Amino acid sequence: MNTSAGSVPGTEQPVGRSTANKVGIAISALIGAFLAFDAVAKLLDFPQMKAGAEALGFPAYQSLVIGIVLAVCVVVYTIPRTAVLGALGITAYLGGAVTANMRVEAPLLTHTLFAVLFGVIMWIGLALRRPELLKVAGLSGGGATVR
Repeated sequence: MNTSAGSVPGTEQPVGRSTANKVGIAISALIGAFLAFDAVAKLLDFPQMKAGAEALGFPAYQSLVIGIVLAVCVVVYTIPRTAVLGALGITAYLGGAVTANMRVEAPLLTHTLFAVLFGVIMWIGLALRRPELLKVAGLSGGGATVR
């Protein structure tokens, strides 16, 4: 451990974050807040959520189940060590939203593609927070390495 004379071990400041990292954290926080609000509204059984579920062809009680699944995914997404797993769960959730909207022939731009755009923004935020994801995906010059 490299500490300067007179400093207390364990109190070192973390290395400064890059601008991209800060933007990624901000995007991830906004995505997490939006999805947490959605999950809480479903868990609190708001009438609007039941009506929305029914409009998509789901029984009203399934709004609670969908809220539980979303809440678990959001919690996993907000924990840095498990953020990728949470993002995968949220991606699956958003895929279900796209499918449900397509099934009832909801407007393409305002309903169906919203979930796609939301997912893309979520992954951009995560990639800005964790640049190694770009290497694993083969989108960075370094390429993926397996150790």
